[in-house]
Amino acid sequence: MKNFVKVYVVSALCSMFVCFAAASFAAETEKLKIGMIIKEPSAPYIQAFVRGATDKGGELGVEVLIRDGEADTMKIMEIVDTFISQKIDAFILGGAVDLRALVPGIVRLNEANIPVAAIDTSPEGGKVDFFLSFDLVQSSAKAAKLFIEGIRQRNGGAVPEGVVIEIIGDSADMFTRACSEGFDSVVKTYPQLRAVQGEGKWNNTDSHAKASDLLTRYGKKVLGIYVQTPDLMAAGVVSAIEAAGLQAEDFGICGICIGPEGIELIKQKKVLGIVEQPAYDSAYMAVGYLYDKLKGNPVPKVGDVIEQEGALWSPARVIENPWAEEGAFIVLQGPLVPQELSPDDQRLWENKIK
Repeated sequence: MKNFVKVYVVSALCSMFVCFAAASFAAETEKLKIGMIIKEPSAPYIQAFVRGATDKGGELGVEVLIRDGEADTMKIMEIVDTFISQKIDAFILGGAVDLRALVPGIVRLNEANIPVAAIDTSPEGGKVDFFLSFDLVQSSAKAAKLFIEGIRQRNGGAVPEGVVIEIIGDSADMFTRACSEGFDSVVKTYPQLRAVQGEGKWNNTDSHAKASDLLTRYGKKVLGIYVQTPDLMAAGVVSAIEAAGLQAEDFGICGICIGPEGIELIKQKKVLGIVEQPAYDSAYMAVGYLYDKLKGNPVPKVGDVIEQEGALWSPARVIENPWAEEGAFIVLQGPLVPQELSPDDQRLWENKIK
């Protein structure tokens, strides 16, 4: 009987050890899950976000769950609640329009101790651990300076009195407001210029209609057309110019965010220059930093400067996120194409994910 008891106890302990080891192994091998919400899945820069996130997820063995929020706040909030119930490990916001209305969803993620990253645009509240993007104001100012230089070169070295058209995205979007701030910071130093806006709604159809209307209204007074994001709106503007019997190169189109359409328009000399949006890299890096945070590895903190030799986004300063209540803004660089970088450069995501 004593031997039986000993054998039973040893067998029970062995079974417990096997079960514990199996559970530990399962815990170690279970994939981390990152929930990601995007908008406009057909947009090339969103496809770059998806590609960057899934590429990095594949490298790390992380499952990236991607859902289309349709740029609708209520839809985004519903998906956030679903993600929380699915016990995701981290979250990426890959685009939205009303960055204030969705803050309660970000707060719920914070309360569930789920790290948050944002790319493209940042929620205007809550804790966003990592916001990865280029500086919209600074990049827009960079493009606007080239825009003014184009006007100068087309007018014998002077900036004459006249009208400049700014085709904006959506006036409710933080992205639009930041882009206009950068554009205005340059144009306002030329009091002889009158800037007029048309809301292109991030698509070529609306951009075509607004550009056509403003060209008709102001005629020969128009010295140039600035397009906030040529990747989504320049083709519409170019078609409006050409439909009016004019030449696109005479309007010195500039902006930020290139996209495949922008690459082709630059090569055709129908666009003067565009600042690259590091779309692929921002999503790729967001997955990496969330993974590191979950694993307890070092992550960028405010005051750091991140450098990587040969990377177009490098060096990247890490500053406090000016939109969220807490978190870091990793400010990526973007070259001006074709002035600083050839449109054929394979480091551009437009060429990388063809």
